[in-house]
Amino acid sequence: MRLRPLGATALAALLVAGCATSEPTASEPTGSQHRTLTVFAAASLKTVFTELGARYENDHPTTTVAFNFAGSSDLAAQIGQGAPADVFASADTANMGKVVDAGLVSGVPVDFAANTLTIVTQPGNPGNVASFADLARPGALVVVCAPQVPCGAATEKVEELAGVELAPVSEESAVTDVLGKVTSGQADAGVVYVTDAAAAGDRVTTVAFPEAAGAVNTYPIAALAGAADPEAAQAFVDLVTGPAGRQALAAAGFAAP
Repeated sequence: MRLRPLGATALAALLVAGCATSEPTASEPTGSQHRTLTVFAAASLKTVFTELGARYENDHPTTTVAFNFAGSSDLAAQIGQGAPADVFASADTANMGKVVDAGLVSGVPVDFAANTLTIVTQPGNPGNVASFADLARPGALVVVCAPQVPCGAATEKVEELAGVELAPVSEESAVTDVLGKVTSGQADAGVVYVTDAAAAGDRVTTVAFPEAAGAVNTYPIAALAGAADPEAAQAFVDLVTGPAGRQALAAAGFAAP
């Protein structure tokens, strides 16, 4: 006679336990609450955007920022081919223009930074590079960006301004690859952005040249039309173009656009 009441009690306890475990806790967001924001950004932005991404995640605890850093021309091509992305930050207006012309941008891109070229050499400048023209000396192992990359297009413009034709041993698809060739000892010198030279610290010696002032690159950013969460994408753009973004960019050596 006691078995039925005991069984009912046990069953009730199991049902209560089951209901209790089916409810998510406040500290465990459900899958529908969490999202990933994908940002395609020029390689030269890696350090500062990684910092800003962490700030964004702190302000938006249910969002993870995933970056794709590469040459702007490669990124524009990937977006044009349908790669999933929410935000695009280019190191020049030309590659952003390609994405705009393809109808893949939401709204109007905003210029948020500018960057200038400089020369980097092995520490101590053993080749005694003192000018842009010195990069054309016979036997100099010089690395530059490929012409389709913003830093490469700027380098070509400097060549025209200086009346100098370089004979690089390699042309890289991203400015960070140029810097890597120099810091690893595979090249005597390279042409990179001032921000990349600053980030390298004492691993390189920097040589400024006046012709760089005639080839300044402007950086635009925009939310993309195919963004999974347009509001989240715009919030990242607002962070970059707002006071916190401007402060971080200035600290990294970027100029105002």
